[in-house]
Amino acid sequence: MKNKSISVIGAGSWGTALSILLANNGYKVNLWVYEKTLCDKIKDTRENNIFLPGFNLSKNIYPTNSLNEAIGTNKIILLVIPTNFVRSISTQLVPLLNLNSLIINAGKGIEIKSLFTIRQILEETLPKTCQLASLSGPTFALEIAQGMPSAIVAASDTKQTALLIQSIFSCDYLKVFISNDPIGVEIGGALKNIIAITTGISDGLKAGNNARAAIITRGLVEMTRIGTALGAKAETFSGLTGLGDMVLTCTGELSRNRQLGLRIGKGEKINKIMQDIKTSVEGFLTVKSAYELKNKFNIQASIISETYKVLHESKPPHEALESLMNVKINSEFEGIKGL
Repeated sequence: MKNKSISVIGAGSWGTALSILLANNGYKVNLWVYEKTLCDKIKDTRENNIFLPGFNLSKNIYPTNSLNEAIGTNKIILLVIPTNFVRSISTQLVPLLNLNSLIINAGKGIEIKSLFTIRQILEETLPKTCQLASLSGPTFALEIAQGMPSAIVAASDTKQTALLIQSIFSCDYLKVFISNDPIGVEIGGALKNIIAITTGISDGLKAGNNARAAIITRGLVEMTRIGTALGAKAETFSGLTGLGDMVLTCTGELSRNRQLGLRIGKGEKINKIMQDIKTSVEGFLTVKSAYELKNKFNIQASIISETYKVLHESKPPHEALESLMNVKINSEFEGIKGL
């Protein structure tokens, strides 16, 4: 590429890790940091000590608290921000963007009020001339920053765009696959966080390995039901952004969503847990959107329903588990298009 400069909007753990990777790949990275005090600290110490401590940030990474400075003349913008801030920030970006900008979403979630994926929010708020794509998969920020072997998916409506993203992010420790199902990729990335909370709750209750495996497998069915109802391809959910991300987030100890569930299952109060966790736990809010989506499309999704009731209606976790065991079902894959 002639202009090897990229804007990364969001300096949480994932945004910082991807900035490290891009800088290692030879790109100049304009990293937008929401918190001014943190931005100043990163400039002084070359470390994001709040969200990804222990990593020296390359001189190719330029932290800024100004969206205007972060965008500059760059035509490739990577969004790595919590879902509930996407609409506000994308609206602020509109006057700053080149008309033919490529906007890559690396966030995971579903907006509560609109029930939109992040891509759908961007479609509604950004100029129609912008290209949109999604980057998602089973990747912990810490391991990407450490350069550990990983795989991820670049999804776009056009193969050319997906291949461009593949070329930008590929390196000797990150294998990038391409997909033409961005809605499926985003739904998988969002809903797996809910199932990770559920498996955490189950493990916190010491329900056993059998229960964990059942929740992951049946959670994948519920994800696929909702995804296909929204127009996604069923096979997407058997790939990296569905099953792959589900396994990682439901079993990996670095998963914030799993840790939230574990602590709930052990009897801790949700408000106290959320105060302790510094970074975003997307599944906590996404479960509200998923609950509304399943009701909207009349989809049988008992795991999502019971997790919603635990998180937002104060249902005791052990009662939710009992309710799951008493659900009447007929067929393992009933209600999934294409299966």
